[in-house]
Amino acid sequence: MTTFDLSNVPRVLPKLKVEEAVAADLVSRGTQLALDLAVAAIIILVTLWASRWASTLARSIVGRMSRHETPDATLQTFFASLVRYIVVIVGAVAVLQQLGVKTTSILAVLGAASLAVGLALQGALTNVAAGVMILAFRPYRVGDFIETSNRKGTVRALDLFTTELTTPDNLKVVLPNSKVFGDVIVNHSYHERRRVDAVFKVPITADLAPIMAGLKARAEADPRAMKDAPVVVEVTSVMHDGVELAARVWVMPSDHAGLLADLLLAARLLEGGQPLPPPPPPKVKKPIPAKPAKGRRSGLGGLRSRLKAGPDRP
Repeated sequence: MTTFDLSNVPRVLPKLKVEEAVAADLVSRGTQLALDLAVAAIIILVTLWASRWASTLARSIVGRMSRHETPDATLQTFFASLVRYIVVIVGAVAVLQQLGVKTTSILAVLGAASLAVGLALQGALTNVAAGVMILAFRPYRVGDFIETSNRKGTVRALDLFTTELTTPDNLKVVLPNSKVFGDVIVNHSYHERRRVDAVFKVPITADLAPIMAGLKARAEADPRAMKDAPVVVEVTSVMHDGVELAARVWVMPSDHAGLLADLLLAARLLEGGQPLPPPPPPKVKKPIPAKPAKGRRSGLGGLRSRLKAGPDRP
């Protein structure tokens, strides 16, 4: 007959209970960690969606508040970027709290190391301040062709930190706002008209009268030249080996480069006695569609307007 020794059972039971308790605690902690990670992932997704939604909403509100028919793209881009960053920061704080990180301790550490953080973020904060100053003084807007920091291009975007340009050869240039605001800014699109100064040199023995007369006639016949401003062709300098002439014509900013190239070509052809090509045809302006007539408003607004206008006459 087989016998069992039960004397060691009381010693084994406490060990089993401890192991079970440890395993249960690990399962509980793992489950809680998985739940926290899942909730944090949901918060991240909601934050990304909310940042886009809030950015679009801010852009729409700024567009509606604009007094002009065309919304200010500069204000829209700036405030949309500002709102997006604020929403992302709030979402990041919520994720840290969900993962058990005490944000108060982080803020205390940042407060204690404020000097180091300030020095580390000096460049970023300078860009933000420069972006606010650009938005306040408006040296340029989105869509303007500017020249700054030895770069030329059309402004495509202005946000908290950078200004994005597109060069004439279709390159993307991103400039820090502090560098743009601290440098000379030349806005080629600010005024409604620009003057073309086509400066060229002819030999000292050349007959100036036909060259100047032909160049003036060529400029006056060009449809891009403004008719309310006279075309001027004059001698600007006389040297031992040649004479410097200049043709000055007022044009729209978008026609400046094209007319300058055509005048320089015409001057060279006139100097050699060659015939000039015909001027380009005038641009065809696209008709602006007429806005539909506003009908009678309904509701309280229409009732107030009809009361102010008086009763309808038959």
